Amino acid sequence: MTQKIQKTDQEWREQLTPEQYHITREKGTERPFTGAYYHNKEKGTYHCVACGAELFSSEQKYDSGSGWPSFWQPANEENVDLAEDRSHFMTRTEVTCSQCGAHLGHVFDDGPQPTGLRYCINSAALDFEKED
Repeated sequence: MTQKIQKTDQEWREQLTPEQYHITREKGTERPFTGAYYHNKEKGTYHCVACGAELFSSEQKYDSGSGWPSFWQPANEENVDLAEDRSHFMTRTEVTCSQCGAHLGHVFDDGPQPTGLRYCINSAALDFEKED
């Protein structure tokens, strides 16, 4: 198991844009249908914007109509952690990067088969590496 990336609040602020910081470090969210990767149809891999960990593949991305990039499973499950989130007067399952703790979004059980899951992820929490 790799050691988790730990940085000070100031180091995260210097590395990330204000929007990236708000989403990944303060558990924020971008407005639906506004994210850079919502309409992305290119083949490639999505990585954590904070640490570069491989998170999702375009092979598992689909249009959920939710307004955020959606995936039916992670590319590397070891790089994604799940935790109960009881904020905003509801119970959801939060998705975070297991390497640096960045908030990515939430996962719901209303996705397509074969998993039935919908990983609803903020574009601002991701970097995209296009396949050659």
